[in-house]
Amino acid sequence: MFTSSPSITQSISNTKLWSGNKIDDITNLAKHKVYMIRGTSDPLIGASVMTQLYKYYVTDGPFISSENVVFKNDLNAAHTFPIDFDSIGNNDCGSTSSPFISNCNFDGAGVILEHIYGPLKPRNNGALNGKFIEFNQREFLMNSSAYGMRDTAWIYVPKNCSDGVTCKLYITYHGCQQSHEKIGDKYIKNTGYNRWADTNKIIVLYPQTVPTNTIDSTDKELIPNVNGCWDWIG
Repeated sequence: MFTSSPSITQSISNTKLWSGNKIDDITNLAKHKVYMIRGTSDPLIGASVMTQLYKYYVTDGPFISSENVVFKNDLNAAHTFPIDFDSIGNNDCGSTSSPFISNCNFDGAGVILEHIYGPLKPRNNGALNGKFIEFNQREFLMNSSAYGMRDTAWIYVPKNCSDGVTCKLYITYHGCQQSHEKIGDKYIKNTGYNRWADTNKIIVLYPQTVPTNTIDSTDKELIPNVNGCWDWIG
């Protein structure tokens, strides 16, 4: 993966061909906000991979206007989710290892949320005032384990949202090897999203995968997902 420069020609062709039938109409992409981050010391995802993704979105597709896509490719970091505070169990910014969350003096959650929602109120750097709610994902997907979904997921609800204020909903998908099975609640509590949610009326949903090592007997198209990734294998 690191040294490859994947072709996007077929991906673009399929996206346009499938628009409105196999997938939603691609006109829905036009107003999407995309924030791409790659550390300059990332040994897993090469610069060419992210460059091709940018081309897919902006120049070759094109599906999204350039002002809606940010490509942060100058961060001195390894393969990790960058934050700007210390948390127990997180690793060094130059380390590509579990839990893949690092103090890189860069507020990844903050820049992503502000790119999507615009200017936000300062985050809460103290004790959170909301609550974490554990819920059953099986209520929303039959045979969730066959699709690599964990039974349990979490949602963070700021106090004012619990009190009845209208709030936004932000869904964040953890990275490979960042599911609860792999790193506990570190992604849920250490990435910084909840700090911003507290002061900006944002509910944060943390859906969860579960690593799978076998092919499901009822659907041969569901191949193993040993790292518990979200659509890593297409």
